[in-house]
Amino acid sequence: MSGSEGTAVITAKALTKRFGDFEAVKGTDFEVRAGEAFGFLGPNGAGKSSTMRMIGAVSPVTSGELRIFGLDPADDGRKIRARLGVVPQQDELDEFLTVKDNLVIYGRYFDIPLKACREKAMELLEFVQLADRADSKVQPLSGGMKRRVTIARSLMSDPEILLLDEPTTGLDPQARHVLWDRLYRLKQQGVTLVLTTHYMDEAEQLCDRLVVMDQGEIAAEGSPAELIRTHSPREVLELRFPAGTNAEHAPKVEGVGARQEVLPDRILIYADDGEAALSEVHRRQAVPESALVRRSTLEDVFLRLTGRTLVE
Repeated sequence: MSGSEGTAVITAKALTKRFGDFEAVKGTDFEVRAGEAFGFLGPNGAGKSSTMRMIGAVSPVTSGELRIFGLDPADDGRKIRARLGVVPQQDELDEFLTVKDNLVIYGRYFDIPLKACREKAMELLEFVQLADRADSKVQPLSGGMKRRVTIARSLMSDPEILLLDEPTTGLDPQARHVLWDRLYRLKQQGVTLVLTTHYMDEAEQLCDRLVVMDQGEIAAEGSPAELIRTHSPREVLELRFPAGTNAEHAPKVEGVGARQEVLPDRILIYADDGEAALSEVHRRQAVPESALVRRSTLEDVFLRLTGRTLVE
Protein backbone atom coordinates (compact mmCIF):
# COMPACT_ATOMS: atom_id res chain seq x y z
CA MET A 1 0.00 0.00 0.00
CA SER A 2 1.49 3.37 -0.90
CA GLY A 3 1.86 6.16 1.64
CA SER A 4 -0.69 8.35 -0.11
CA GLU A 5 -3.35 5.64 0.11
CA GLY A 6 -2.57 4.43 3.64
CA THR A 7 -4.75 5.12 6.63
CA ALA A 8 -3.28 7.20 9.44
CA VAL A 9 -1.33 5.09 11.95
CA ILE A 10 0.05 8.07 13.92
CA THR A 11 -1.85 11.31 14.51
CA ALA A 12 -0.61 14.26 16.57
CA LYS A 13 -2.56 17.42 17.36
CA ALA A 14 -1.00 20.31 19.31
CA LEU A 15 1.58 17.80 20.60
CA THR A 16 3.74 19.37 23.32
CA LYS A 17 6.64 18.12 25.44
CA ARG A 18 8.12 20.14 28.31
CA PHE A 19 11.04 19.42 30.59
CA GLY A 20 10.54 21.85 33.46
CA ASP A 21 10.53 25.32 31.89
CA PHE A 22 12.02 24.07 28.62
CA GLU A 23 9.55 23.37 25.82
CA ALA A 24 11.18 20.76 23.53
CA VAL A 25 8.14 20.23 21.29
CA LYS A 26 5.78 23.18 20.81
CA GLY A 27 2.28 22.17 19.78
CA THR A 28 3.02 20.23 16.59
CA ASP A 29 0.47 18.65 14.23
CA PHE A 30 1.36 15.78 11.90
CA GLU A 31 0.02 12.51 10.55
CA VAL A 32 1.86 9.36 9.45
CA ARG A 33 0.12 6.99 7.02
CA ALA A 34 0.43 3.21 6.86
CA GLY A 35 3.17 2.02 4.52
CA GLU A 36 5.00 5.31 4.04
CA ALA A 37 8.43 6.53 5.10
CA PHE A 38 7.93 9.68 7.17
CA GLY A 39 10.79 11.86 8.37
CA PHE A 40 11.55 14.53 10.93
CA LEU A 41 14.35 16.67 9.46
CA GLY A 42 16.23 19.18 11.57
CA PRO A 43 19.41 19.93 13.51
CA ASN A 44 20.25 18.57 16.96
CA GLY A 45 17.95 20.14 19.55
CA ALA A 46 15.07 20.62 17.08
CA GLY A 47 12.73 18.35 19.10
CA LYS A 48 12.99 15.29 16.85
CA SER A 49 14.10 12.76 19.47
CA SER A 50 11.59 14.06 22.03
CA THR A 51 8.84 13.54 19.46
CA MET A 52 10.09 10.01 18.70
CA ARG A 53 10.14 9.05 22.38
CA MET A 54 6.50 10.13 22.71
CA ILE A 55 5.57 8.11 19.61
CA GLY A 56 7.47 5.16 21.08
CA ALA A 57 5.24 5.37 24.19
CA VAL A 58 8.26 5.72 26.49
CA SER A 59 7.94 9.45 27.24
CA PRO A 60 4.60 10.91 28.37
CA VAL A 61 2.89 13.66 26.37
CA THR A 62 2.83 16.96 28.28
CA SER A 63 -0.22 18.27 26.43
CA GLY A 64 -2.05 17.85 23.15
CA GLU A 65 -3.22 14.61 21.56
CA LEU A 66 -1.21 11.66 20.24
CA ARG A 67 -2.70 8.47 18.83
CA ILE A 68 -0.74 5.47 17.57
CA PHE A 69 -2.88 2.80 15.85
CA GLY A 70 -5.80 4.81 17.25
CA LEU A 71 -4.57 4.15 20.80
CA ASP A 72 -3.56 6.63 23.51
CA PRO A 73 0.01 5.92 24.71
CA ALA A 74 -0.95 7.07 28.22
CA ASP A 75 -3.46 4.21 28.48
CA ASP A 76 -2.22 1.64 25.99
CA GLY A 77 1.57 2.06 26.00
CA ARG A 78 2.24 -1.66 26.28
CA LYS A 79 -0.07 -2.55 23.37
CA ILE A 80 1.54 0.16 21.23
CA ARG A 81 5.12 -0.88 22.07
CA ALA A 82 4.31 -4.48 21.12
CA ARG A 83 3.60 -3.31 17.56
CA LEU A 84 6.66 -1.05 17.21
CA GLY A 85 10.29 -1.69 16.33
CA VAL A 86 12.78 0.83 17.69
CA VAL A 87 16.27 1.65 16.40
CA PRO A 88 17.69 4.14 18.95
CA GLN A 89 20.42 6.69 18.23
CA GLN A 90 22.99 4.61 20.11
CA ASP A 91 23.24 0.87 19.47
CA GLU A 92 22.32 -0.96 22.69
CA LEU A 93 23.69 -4.39 21.81
CA ASP A 94 25.39 -6.79 24.22
CA GLU A 95 28.88 -6.63 22.73
CA PHE A 96 30.07 -9.85 24.38
CA LEU A 97 27.25 -12.00 23.00
CA THR A 98 27.18 -13.28 19.45
CA VAL A 99 25.24 -11.43 16.78
CA LYS A 100 22.65 -14.21 16.61
CA ASP A 101 22.23 -14.41 20.40
CA ASN A 102 21.52 -10.67 20.57
CA LEU A 103 18.52 -11.27 18.29
CA VAL A 104 17.37 -14.49 19.95
CA ILE A 105 17.39 -13.05 23.48
CA TYR A 106 15.50 -9.97 22.29
CA GLY A 107 12.92 -12.16 20.55
CA ARG A 108 12.31 -14.08 23.78
CA TYR A 109 11.07 -10.84 25.39
CA PHE A 110 8.10 -11.14 23.02
CA ASP A 111 7.44 -14.75 24.12
CA ILE A 112 8.50 -16.10 20.74
CA PRO A 113 9.44 -19.81 21.19
CA LEU A 114 13.19 -20.43 21.23
CA LYS A 115 13.25 -22.53 18.03
CA ALA A 116 11.21 -19.90 16.16
CA CYS A 117 13.52 -17.16 17.55
CA ARG A 118 16.57 -18.90 16.15
CA GLU A 119 14.97 -19.35 12.74
CA LYS A 120 13.74 -15.74 12.68
CA ALA A 121 17.17 -14.45 13.73
CA MET A 122 18.85 -16.20 10.81
CA GLU A 123 16.20 -14.93 8.36
CA LEU A 124 16.79 -11.37 9.53
CA LEU A 125 20.57 -11.68 9.45
CA GLU A 126 20.23 -12.84 5.84
CA PHE A 127 18.06 -9.78 5.19
CA VAL A 128 20.67 -7.36 6.61
CA GLN A 129 23.48 -9.28 4.88
CA LEU A 130 25.15 -10.46 8.08
CA ALA A 131 24.34 -14.19 8.12
CA ASP A 132 28.06 -14.95 7.85
CA ARG A 133 28.60 -13.05 11.12
CA ALA A 134 25.88 -14.87 13.10
CA ASP A 135 28.36 -16.57 15.44
CA SER A 136 30.73 -13.59 15.73
CA LYS A 137 30.84 -11.45 18.83
CA VAL A 138 29.32 -7.98 18.34
CA GLN A 139 32.25 -6.08 19.86
CA PRO A 140 34.69 -6.19 16.89
CA LEU A 141 32.05 -5.36 14.23
CA SER A 142 32.19 -2.07 12.33
CA GLY A 143 29.73 0.72 13.13
CA GLY A 144 27.72 -0.01 9.98
CA MET A 145 27.46 -3.72 10.84
CA LYS A 146 26.33 -2.95 14.40
CA ARG A 147 23.65 -0.65 13.00
CA ARG A 148 22.39 -3.47 10.77
CA VAL A 149 22.35 -5.87 13.74
CA THR A 150 20.28 -3.32 15.67
CA ILE A 151 17.80 -3.04 12.78
CA ALA A 152 17.58 -6.84 12.50
CA ARG A 153 16.94 -7.08 16.25
CA SER A 154 14.18 -4.45 16.06
CA LEU A 155 12.40 -6.61 13.44
CA MET A 156 12.23 -9.76 15.58
CA SER A 157 8.67 -8.95 16.66
CA ASP A 158 7.41 -8.23 13.09
CA PRO A 159 6.64 -4.57 13.91
CA GLU A 160 4.10 -2.61 11.90
CA ILE A 161 6.01 0.66 12.46
CA LEU A 162 9.79 0.97 12.66
CA LEU A 163 11.10 4.05 14.52
CA LEU A 164 14.64 5.05 13.54
CA ASP A 165 16.39 7.85 15.43
CA GLU A 166 19.31 9.23 13.35
CA PRO A 167 19.86 5.80 11.73
CA THR A 168 23.14 6.53 9.92
CA THR A 169 24.94 9.07 12.11
CA GLY A 170 28.65 8.29 12.22
CA LEU A 171 28.60 5.79 9.34
CA ASP A 172 30.79 5.99 6.25
CA PRO A 173 29.08 6.58 2.87
CA GLN A 174 29.17 2.91 1.81
CA ALA A 175 27.62 1.72 5.08
CA ARG A 176 24.91 4.39 4.79
CA HIS A 177 23.95 3.21 1.29
CA VAL A 178 23.72 -0.43 2.43
CA LEU A 179 21.44 0.66 5.29
CA TRP A 180 19.28 2.79 2.99
CA ASP A 181 18.82 -0.20 0.68
CA ARG A 182 17.65 -2.43 3.56
CA LEU A 183 15.24 0.25 4.82
CA TYR A 184 13.82 0.76 1.33
CA ARG A 185 13.20 -3.00 1.08
CA LEU A 186 11.38 -2.95 4.42
CA LYS A 187 9.10 -0.20 3.13
CA GLN A 188 8.40 -2.29 0.04
CA GLN A 189 7.30 -5.08 2.39
CA GLY A 190 4.72 -2.75 3.96
CA VAL A 191 6.54 -1.64 7.11
CA THR A 192 5.85 2.01 8.02
CA LEU A 193 9.14 3.85 8.62
CA VAL A 194 9.39 6.90 10.89
CA LEU A 195 12.85 8.42 11.10
CA THR A 196 14.70 11.44 12.36
CA THR A 197 17.71 12.78 10.52
CA HIS A 198 19.78 15.92 10.04
CA TYR A 199 21.11 14.61 6.73
CA MET A 200 19.29 16.16 3.78
CA ASP A 201 20.42 13.40 1.40
CA GLU A 202 19.03 10.75 3.75
CA ALA A 203 15.68 12.53 3.92
CA GLU A 204 15.59 12.85 0.12
CA GLN A 205 16.53 9.19 -0.37
CA LEU A 206 14.20 7.60 2.18
CA CYS A 207 11.22 9.84 2.91
CA ASP A 208 7.92 9.95 1.04
CA ARG A 209 6.96 12.89 3.24
CA LEU A 210 8.69 14.81 5.99
CA VAL A 211 8.36 17.72 8.35
CA VAL A 212 11.13 20.28 8.78
CA MET A 213 11.60 20.91 12.53
CA ASP A 214 13.39 23.80 14.20
CA GLN A 215 13.43 24.67 17.89
CA GLY A 216 10.48 22.42 18.68
CA GLU A 217 8.23 23.65 15.89
CA ILE A 218 7.30 22.40 12.42
CA ALA A 219 8.43 24.90 9.79
CA ALA A 220 7.10 23.03 6.73
CA GLU A 221 5.68 19.69 5.60
CA GLY A 222 5.57 17.83 2.29
CA SER A 223 7.47 15.47 0.02
CA PRO A 224 11.15 16.36 -0.52
CA ALA A 225 10.39 17.45 -4.11
CA GLU A 226 7.40 19.58 -3.02
CA LEU A 227 9.42 21.33 -0.31
CA ILE A 228 12.27 22.13 -2.69
CA ARG A 229 9.90 23.31 -5.40
CA THR A 230 7.93 25.51 -2.97
CA HIS A 231 10.77 27.07 -1.01
CA SER A 232 13.76 27.28 -3.34
CA PRO A 233 14.52 28.10 -7.01
CA ARG A 234 15.80 25.21 -9.13
CA GLU A 235 19.55 25.91 -8.87
CA VAL A 236 22.08 27.34 -6.46
CA LEU A 237 25.32 29.12 -7.34
CA GLU A 238 27.91 28.77 -4.57
CA LEU A 239 30.61 31.45 -4.60
CA ARG A 240 33.72 31.20 -2.44
CA PHE A 241 35.76 34.37 -1.99
CA PRO A 242 38.98 34.71 0.03
CA ALA A 243 38.40 34.03 3.75
CA GLY A 244 36.84 36.96 5.57
CA THR A 245 35.87 38.91 2.46
CA ASN A 246 32.26 37.77 1.93
CA ALA A 247 30.81 40.98 3.38
CA GLU A 248 33.00 42.99 1.04
CA HIS A 249 31.97 41.02 -2.06
CA ALA A 250 28.26 40.59 -1.26
CA PRO A 251 27.23 44.07 -2.52
CA LYS A 252 28.91 43.37 -5.89
CA VAL A 253 26.59 40.41 -6.56
CA GLU A 254 23.47 41.87 -4.96
CA GLY A 255 20.39 41.37 -7.14
CA VAL A 256 21.82 38.41 -9.04
CA GLY A 257 19.30 35.55 -8.93
CA ALA A 258 16.09 35.42 -6.92
CA ARG A 259 17.77 35.78 -3.50
CA GLN A 260 21.04 35.36 -1.67
CA GLU A 261 22.40 33.92 1.56
CA VAL A 262 25.73 35.15 2.91
CA LEU A 263 27.27 32.37 5.00
CA PRO A 264 30.60 32.50 6.85
CA ASP A 265 32.39 30.44 4.19
CA ARG A 266 30.46 31.21 0.99
CA ILE A 267 27.73 33.23 -0.71
CA LEU A 268 24.73 31.31 -2.09
CA ILE A 269 22.81 32.73 -5.03
CA TYR A 270 19.44 31.10 -5.73
CA ALA A 271 18.42 31.18 -9.39
CA ASP A 272 16.49 29.13 -11.95
CA ASP A 273 19.60 29.24 -14.16
CA GLY A 274 22.81 28.99 -12.16
CA GLU A 275 25.12 29.34 -15.18
CA ALA A 276 23.39 32.56 -16.21
CA ALA A 277 23.80 33.84 -12.65
CA LEU A 278 27.53 32.99 -12.78
CA SER A 279 27.89 34.88 -16.08
CA GLU A 280 26.30 37.93 -14.44
CA VAL A 281 28.71 37.65 -11.48
CA HIS A 282 31.67 37.66 -13.89
CA ARG A 283 30.15 40.57 -15.84
CA ARG A 284 30.15 42.56 -12.59
CA GLN A 285 33.86 41.72 -12.19
CA ALA A 286 33.34 39.89 -8.90
CA VAL A 287 35.98 37.17 -9.04
CA PRO A 288 35.43 34.25 -6.64
CA GLU A 289 38.18 31.76 -5.81
CA SER A 290 35.74 29.04 -6.86
CA ALA A 291 32.19 28.74 -8.14
CA LEU A 292 29.83 25.77 -8.20
CA VAL A 293 26.35 25.40 -9.72
CA ARG A 294 24.21 22.69 -8.12
CA ARG A 295 20.53 21.82 -7.76
CA SER A 296 18.55 23.03 -4.74
CA THR A 297 18.34 20.62 -1.80
CA LEU A 298 16.49 20.29 1.49
CA GLU A 299 19.45 22.06 3.12
CA ASP A 300 18.49 25.15 1.11
CA VAL A 301 14.86 24.76 2.18
CA PHE A 302 15.93 24.63 5.81
CA LEU A 303 18.16 27.69 5.40
CA ARG A 304 15.28 29.59 3.77
CA LEU A 305 12.81 28.63 6.51
CA THR A 306 15.03 29.10 9.56
CA GLY A 307 17.99 31.25 8.55
CA ARG A 308 20.31 28.46 9.70
CA THR A 309 22.05 25.49 8.13
CA LEU A 310 21.13 21.96 9.24
CA VAL A 311 24.59 21.29 10.70
CA GLU A 312 26.17 24.26 12.41
